[in-house]
Amino acid sequence: MSKRFTAGVVATAATLALTVTGLSVPASAEPAAVRTFTVVAEDGYAAESAIAAIRSAGGTVVSRTDEVGVFQVTSDRADFQARVATAAALIGAAEEKAIGRKPKLDRIEQEHLLAAATAKGAGKKPGKKPAKLDPLDDKLWGLAMIRADQARKVEAGDRRVTVGVLDTGVDASHPDIAPNFDWRLSRNFAPDIPEIDGPCEVPSCLDPAGTDDGGHGTHVAGTIGAAANGFGLSGVAPKVSLVNLKGGQDSGYFFLNPVVNALLHAGRSGLDVVNMSFYVDPWLYNCTANPADSPAAQAAQRATIRAMKRALTFAHDRGVTLVAALGNNHEDLGDPRTDISSPNYGDVAPYPREIDNNSCWNMPTEGPNVISVAAVGPSGQKSDYSNYGTEQTAVAAPGGWFRDGFGTDTFRTDANMILSTYPKKVLQEEGTVDEDGNIVPGAETFVFKECKPNGACAYFTYLQGTSMAAPHASGVAALIVSRYGKAQRGGGFGLAPDVVEQQLYRTAAERACPQPRLVSYANEGRPAEFDAYCAGPTNFNGFYGHGIIDAHAAVTTPLRSHR
Repeated sequence: MSKRFTAGVVATAATLALTVTGLSVPASAEPAAVRTFTVVAEDGYAAESAIAAIRSAGGTVVSRTDEVGVFQVTSDRADFQARVATAAALIGAAEEKAIGRKPKLDRIEQEHLLAAATAKGAGKKPGKKPAKLDPLDDKLWGLAMIRADQARKVEAGDRRVTVGVLDTGVDASHPDIAPNFDWRLSRNFAPDIPEIDGPCEVPSCLDPAGTDDGGHGTHVAGTIGAAANGFGLSGVAPKVSLVNLKGGQDSGYFFLNPVVNALLHAGRSGLDVVNMSFYVDPWLYNCTANPADSPAAQAAQRATIRAMKRALTFAHDRGVTLVAALGNNHEDLGDPRTDISSPNYGDVAPYPREIDNNSCWNMPTEGPNVISVAAVGPSGQKSDYSNYGTEQTAVAAPGGWFRDGFGTDTFRTDANMILSTYPKKVLQEEGTVDEDGNIVPGAETFVFKECKPNGACAYFTYLQGTSMAAPHASGVAALIVSRYGKAQRGGGFGLAPDVVEQQLYRTAAERACPQPRLVSYANEGRPAEFDAYCAGPTNFNGFYGHGIIDAHAAVTTPLRSHR
């Protein structure tokens, strides 16, 4: 049966014929190299009509996701995007292409590697320490801040609760990940692209579901649910199941089609929580009609907005609690600065774009039904890099802040960041572990190696970012489902996402704005662009949202009754 696409709803359709009008490019346009696109159908058009329009524009459908009207398409036409943009049945086409690879080191998440940590106090442990659980847990100040160490005495997680890590992958061979890894539900939706990811590790370029050649996803997974097994370190919810939803490239790019398919798999599979610590490339903000963008770029962004909203709604409506990083661009998402970083891949270099808050979205954090998480350091202050604002900040969580503790011996130290699991292979590529598996001199303060009696070793490293804050919140969300979930109609176990969200908010530890409200980070070495104004009262403000998440309160405070 054919399907038509509506705003967040899929319905059957047997009518609504295709009309393609206003093509402004000649039908005889010269062919180009074959390129890959994600094409999104317009609301109200049947899948068959959308496919006919794609073919008319010169495309070949490689795969289709009818539930949300998304198609992966190849075309050798240089004018394919322009033709799609004028087709009534189609919103636009977003190209999956990059020029060059992302830098090896992320300027925010791996700031400690770009600016050497001070030798003095490099090993100090800031903030309150958690109760000793696993050997490295005394370095996890974030567990203590959100009282996860106390929460697990009441609720450590339920194996039936599944948390999807929509990221660069998850290293299932890591001894702290392996006990909780769900092989049955894990999938890879993002084949390697050699031009940006380097040579493929397997002939198909589709890595096995339990691998992570980027490292980011494994770090996120460890914070959510590393096992409390007397080895390494433990996560916020150490007894839940971890599901790898590989939607990101090894290089760190996140393209529309893999992300959409990962979200649909989460909904179809009945996952309880999905963590999203990324934004959809290549646009930091997707705008409906930014005058700085070409018509084809505008159409591609409209397609991204529509597809992401449909996919997020699909997952939420099927019981998935959605958690996302707020972003590391040190800006108020309700009053964004000029975007100078987009597009971050393709044949067009980044150019300045004024961002209209009413018609531009940072996806997925500004998408529907998403819990957006800001980052704080060990002091509880907003991390200088973290985005903020009353429009989008739902809660705050430990994300690390290398520059926290100005005036103390913890300032600019690795221990201010978030320690978690990491693949040995990636550390070797970054040059902090040698080919024999030994930590190189100078890296001992931020890379840790733990070995079992049988000789099996695992590695851990520090990162910072809202990417590290979000998994703390995802872990607490998983604990809420574990504690209060019920058997679901048709089998399974879970808790409605809206109930999880409200419990997370109402049990967060309220934190007032600093005084004065306009915070300068000049002492930390940041320019005035980083200055941030905290608006709002204690119970909800732009730096902390509803507050800093509190795992113990979340599992000991009875749910409010819901009819």
